[in-house]
Amino acid sequence: MKRIFKSIQQKLICTSAAIKKIIKPKLSLRLNIVATLRSTALLLFSMGCLHPNCTAQSALRGASSKAVEAGASTYCNPINIDYGYTPIPNFSEWGRHRATADPVIVNYKNEYYLFSTNQWGYWWSSDMLHWNFISKKFLRPWNEGYDELCAPAVGIVGDTMLVFGSTYTRKFTLWMSTNPKANEWKPLVDSFDIGGWDPAFFTDDDGRFYMYNGSSNTYPVYGVELNRKTFQPIGTRMPMYMLQDWRYGWQRFGEHMDNTFLDPFIEGSWMTKHNNKYYFQYGAPGTEFSGYADGVVVGSKPLFDGIEIHPQSDPLSMKLGGFARGAGHGSTFTDNTGNYWHVSTIMLSVKNNFERRIGIWPAGFDKDDVMWCNTAFGDYPHYTASPNPSKGRALQVPDISKSSSYDELLKLPPLGGGGAFTGWMLLNYKKPVTVSSTLGSYYANNANDEDIKTYWSAASGNPGEWIQTDLGNVSTVNAVQINYADQDVAPDHLGKINGGDQYHQYKMYYSVDGKKWMMLVDKSNNKTDIPHEYVELSAPVQARFIKVENIHMPSGKFAISGLRVFGNGNGTKPDAVKTFFVLRTDKDKRSGWIKWNPVDNAYAYNIYYGTEPDKLYNCIMVMGNTVNEYWFKAMDLKKAYYFTIEAVNENGVSERVKTVKVE
Repeated sequence: MKRIFKSIQQKLICTSAAIKKIIKPKLSLRLNIVATLRSTALLLFSMGCLHPNCTAQSALRGASSKAVEAGASTYCNPINIDYGYTPIPNFSEWGRHRATADPVIVNYKNEYYLFSTNQWGYWWSSDMLHWNFISKKFLRPWNEGYDELCAPAVGIVGDTMLVFGSTYTRKFTLWMSTNPKANEWKPLVDSFDIGGWDPAFFTDDDGRFYMYNGSSNTYPVYGVELNRKTFQPIGTRMPMYMLQDWRYGWQRFGEHMDNTFLDPFIEGSWMTKHNNKYYFQYGAPGTEFSGYADGVVVGSKPLFDGIEIHPQSDPLSMKLGGFARGAGHGSTFTDNTGNYWHVSTIMLSVKNNFERRIGIWPAGFDKDDVMWCNTAFGDYPHYTASPNPSKGRALQVPDISKSSSYDELLKLPPLGGGGAFTGWMLLNYKKPVTVSSTLGSYYANNANDEDIKTYWSAASGNPGEWIQTDLGNVSTVNAVQINYADQDVAPDHLGKINGGDQYHQYKMYYSVDGKKWMMLVDKSNNKTDIPHEYVELSAPVQARFIKVENIHMPSGKFAISGLRVFGNGNGTKPDAVKTFFVLRTDKDKRSGWIKWNPVDNAYAYNIYYGTEPDKLYNCIMVMGNTVNEYWFKAMDLKKAYYFTIEAVNENGVSERVKTVKVE
C-alpha cells in the first residue's frame, strides 16, 4: 500500500513549469489530464491517504505527504478548558457540577484572554487552542455580592486591560493591568460608582470609552460614555434596544419560543465597529434554552438614543440543533490575521439552569456589511488558522475539472482555513455502544445520542471502567472528542479547583475487528483537567471500533455525555432530499412548519435560512433519518424568507435542494 501511495503521489507532484507545458495543448487534452489528476486525488481520499487539510494547490505544487499540514490545527465545541464548578451551594443541590457562561475574549498584545462567569481567574492563549488558566480573585472585602466575577466586562484602553464584574451596587472595583499574562493587576477605581449587570466596554477609534449593561425582561439594555480619566459617566445611561418579540419570533421566551411562563430577557451586551457602523450585540431570550442567541442592531453612533437603528432580522449566533446547543451572551473579537470570531454560551442546564459551557464560532461581515456568525456543523471539528471562508460556512472541495488554465488552478480556494469546517463527519451517532458497567438508568447509548444533556455513567470511577463504540464499518478516523459528565462529584467541589487530583487520565484504543486492539491515545500520565477532551490525530487511522479506558477521574463516576468520533465512513454521501416545503400562514408569520421526505442513508439534516437568497447564514441541524419535519418559530413576521436543506451522513453532505421562498 505504501509503494502504491508513493507511486501515485509522485505522479501528482508536478512543478509549475511542467503543468504549464501540460496546459498549453488543446482544451480537451487539458481537461482529460486535469480530470485524471482529480480522479487520482479522489482515489487517494477514498484510501484514507489524502488528508482533508491538503489542497488542490498543494498537491499540484508538490506538497508534503504528511497527514496534517505543518501548523494546521483544529478545535471542537464545547471548547476544552478546565471549567470550574459552580461556587454557589444552592445551585448544586442536584449534584456538584461545572459551570460557566457569558464569555469575553479580547485580543491583547497578540494574545487571547478569556474571561467568564465565576471562574476565580481567567485564561490566556497564543493560538486559541491551548488555554492556560491564571488564578485570580477580583472580589475585595467591601465588594458586596457572592459572585466572584459574574458576566464580566473586559476592555482595552490604550495599552491597558480593564476588568469589571456584574453588580447592582456602587462598590465593585474596576481593575487594570498592563501585564495580565503575569497576573499583575491593580485597582483603577476602588468602587466603580456606576455599577451595572452584564456590563461591556467599548473603545471607539477616537479613543472615547463606553459602557453598556442590562439584564431584564422589563427594561432595555443601556449605554453611557465614561470619562477616560475619572471613569465617571458623562451624562445618563441611554436605552440601546428593547426586545421586539411581537415581530421577531426567535426572541420569544422558552424552549419552544412560545412566551409561556415568562417574558423574554435581553442581556449580555457587546459592541463591534465595522466600516463606520456600530453593531450592538445582545443575548436573548433566556440562557436555559437551545434558542439562546445573540442578536444584532446596527446604528451610526455608539449610543443609539434618538438615532435610526436597524435590527438584523435573524440572530447573529444561534445553534438550535446538534450536540452542543445555544450560542447566546457572548462577544466578538479578531484574531491576529484580522479574522472575526464570536464566543458565546452553550446551554446544558441539567443539574441547574445555569449549568453551561463555552463555544467559539467563526464570524464576519459580508460585502453588504451584514454581520454573520457560522454555527453550521458548529460542534464538529473546525480549523483555527488561515483566512475565514468568505460566506461563513465550510469550504467545499475545489472542482479542478472546471479549471481550464494553470492560473485558474492556482486561484482555487484551499480546503479548510480559520473557522472552516474540516469536513470530518460524525461516525458513531446512535450506533452500538458497549460498556464495562452502568449506573442505574444512565444507559450506554446516552453517550452517542448527540444530546449534551444526557449521559452514560459507569458504576464507579475506578481504573478499568471503559466504553466502546462501533462505527458500523471500517472508517477513516481523524479526531475524537470525549465529553465527560459530572456524576456523584465530591461535595467539596465548589468553585475552581486547581492541582491535586483535578485531572483526567485514560487510554484510547482502536480496532478493525473488535479483537485486536492498538493504542490510539495514551494519556495515562496526563495531569491536566480536560472535561471536553478533543484529540486531533497526527495521522488518520482506519478503524471500526474505538474504546476508551478510564485511568483516573478528578471526582465522581466515569461518565460520558458524548463520545464522538470524527472522520469519513469510506462510503457514499447521502442522497439529496427530493421534496422540501415550508408552510407559513397568516395565523402567525413568525412561525412555520417545515416538511421534507426522509433520506434513508442520512443521519441528520441541515436547514439553512435567511431573509435573502444569498444570505442563508443561519442553520438548524435536525437529527434522525426518520425525522421529516421541524416546527420553526424564529422568523421576522415582516420579511419573506428563503430556505434550503441538505442531508448529512458519515461520508459527507448531499446537494442542497433548490432554495424555496416563503412570503
